[in-house]
Amino acid sequence: MGACRSFPFAKERPMTTLRQRMTEDMQVRNLAVNTQRSYVEQVSRFARHFGQSPEMLGPDDIRTYQVYLTNEKRLSPGSITIAVSALRFLYKVTLKKAWPFDDVIPAPKKPQILPVVLSPEEVVQFLECVHNPKHRTILTICYAAGLRISEAVRLAIPAIDSQRMVLRVEQGKGQKDRYVMLSPKLLDILRDWWRVSRPRHWLFPGNRPDHPITRHAVARECQQVHRRCRIPKPITPHSLRHAFAVHLLETGTDVRTIQLLLGHRSLATTARYLRIATTKVCSTASPLDLLPRPLPPAAPPAPPQYF
Repeated sequence: MGACRSFPFAKERPMTTLRQRMTEDMQVRNLAVNTQRSYVEQVSRFARHFGQSPEMLGPDDIRTYQVYLTNEKRLSPGSITIAVSALRFLYKVTLKKAWPFDDVIPAPKKPQILPVVLSPEEVVQFLECVHNPKHRTILTICYAAGLRISEAVRLAIPAIDSQRMVLRVEQGKGQKDRYVMLSPKLLDILRDWWRVSRPRHWLFPGNRPDHPITRHAVARECQQVHRRCRIPKPITPHSLRHAFAVHLLETGTDVRTIQLLLGHRSLATTARYLRIATTKVCSTASPLDLLPRPLPPAAPPAPPQYF
């Protein structure tokens, strides 16, 4: 849309009044820091696209921008949803527009995609290929306790309660604390890691000892291990969290308990694992197997008659 002009939310300019108001609105509502950064970035892109302040733009401009993101940028529904959420916050909360937001800024329908789940044997195969002790310990925690990678890398030494055999997850997604089980095997692994590294506060310090390792560093290591282990399924650190939930479900743990361990707000989010667990899917008999007698084999076609 041409060179960036002087308008609010342009990255090159210092914080504008509108950006500051939106940032303060997000801070007052205690939105996560990553959410605040994402919303500001999305509104900045929206403003740069038109070369105007968002205060000067209306429903028709928003619709044009959504068409642009869909047809020209070809963004995924998930990426468009982030932009939609940012614009809804700006116009509804900061600019206080009394619009019917479901009509003016509709959210795209997201496809329901089930995760591909590793078997227990594949989890062992994958973890055995992680040669770096720090990364192997972090990824093992993701599977053993069902932690998100952002939660695993930010574990502090006091989070390990060997008396009660629990891990304390502080300020996970949604800024919620929770406790998860501490497996005796995992406790031994954590003790081995502590003896090797002697961390002071963060269990997994990064390049700067006063900061934890970044989740991006673990994700890069996970990609390298995935190529090395030759498991055909897609694997990310979150794959181990999926495996944790499905394997618990397959061994008889109820969905409500799994919901609490994963820190899901909605039981419906956890219930999707019911569509993956083999104990729920494969244990159901097919109606073909319930027929009173087997189907007769198909008769071979009769040979053609030439005379």
